[in-house]
Amino acid sequence: MTINNKDGKMIIALEGRIDTNNAAQTESEIFAAVDGVSGADIIIDAEKLEYISSAGLRVLMKLRKSIGKPLPVINVSRDVYDIFETTGFTELFDVQKTMRELNIDGCVQIASGGQGRIYRIDDETIVKVFCNGGIIPLDYVQEELNNAKAAFVAGVPTAISFDTVKCGEYYGIIYEMINSKTLSKAVVDEPEKIEAFAERYAAFIKDFQSIHVPDGKFKQSRDIYNQKIEALRTYITEDELAVMHEIADSIPVTDTLIHGDPHSGNIMIKDDELMFIDMTEVSYGPKCLDNGAIFRDLISAAQNTPEACEHNMGLPAQLSAQLGQLFFMKYSGISDPAQLGEYLKTAGLVSAFNIGANIGAYAAVNEMARQKMPGVVERLIRGVIIPNKDALKYLLSAQQ
Repeated sequence: MTINNKDGKMIIALEGRIDTNNAAQTESEIFAAVDGVSGADIIIDAEKLEYISSAGLRVLMKLRKSIGKPLPVINVSRDVYDIFETTGFTELFDVQKTMRELNIDGCVQIASGGQGRIYRIDDETIVKVFCNGGIIPLDYVQEELNNAKAAFVAGVPTAISFDTVKCGEYYGIIYEMINSKTLSKAVVDEPEKIEAFAERYAAFIKDFQSIHVPDGKFKQSRDIYNQKIEALRTYITEDELAVMHEIADSIPVTDTLIHGDPHSGNIMIKDDELMFIDMTEVSYGPKCLDNGAIFRDLISAAQNTPEACEHNMGLPAQLSAQLGQLFFMKYSGISDPAQLGEYLKTAGLVSAFNIGANIGAYAAVNEMARQKMPGVVERLIRGVIIPNKDALKYLLSAQQ
């Protein structure tokens, strides 16, 4: 056992086996080190721990009770983690498994997005690597993993997520996706079937938006938007910030889900089944927020940033715009061009609010977004969102 003190933290590194033969000695050494130390956060590093018996677990329990606050146990091997889990100690301690290293060199990239890129590892698994905009914190990655598991349990058609990994300096999540491709890739491979793909896409989104999940499993989109709007504080006036919050406050509290980023690059297709990947932004909210995000990524991006369509979704701009138009036609049931145009205007307005509300938070971690902030503020926030405040409040509150 070794003990290191650094930055107000005492790290106790356990080694080898702890059982009835040495548990008493281990206890004496730990408490001798802790005795007289006040204020320091104590962390148990189990990287070199090979086995721990009930006698060793009781030592950790005594330590937890004596310090009177949470006791993290980090770098736990799979075998030792099984012991903690079987005995129920994962409910009492913050037990963190050792993260597996995964080399993605030579892996084919199948999609890209705001937070990262998705690579196929083999015929059965893919990995989402959180590598866009700098190193994304582990707790953010863990939130997506938790969202994906909660969504799967709630009946949401999503890929099975089962592990977090390190890919070089970045974190990633492993998903099981046997012999599948993104919806974008399916459209590119068979463009003659784009209308059939759009019909399935629309039915899939409508089915997802009808799922009711008990409150508490996910965050409310109203709270998420209000939090992100605060990041605009350095770019807009207090009065403008108040209007943005007023719009966000009109988002209803609901028990139905939205994905947050449901473009065709975030949907996998296997045989005849569609399912989501990238569950970072899943929340409770009105369906118009998802529809605005689809308009943003398929139609608006094709017109304004065509290179982003292929980079982020794997779709050429022309196919992206075509898929978007067909999606909204199938989703709304509107075939008349003039009526569809009016419907798309409402989706475009919500899309503008989506971009305006989120851009400040994105600019905090992305230099390119920071450079675009003055233009976004003038063109979208002052030119579109604030003048259409009442229309946006109506669209959001109506849950359409």
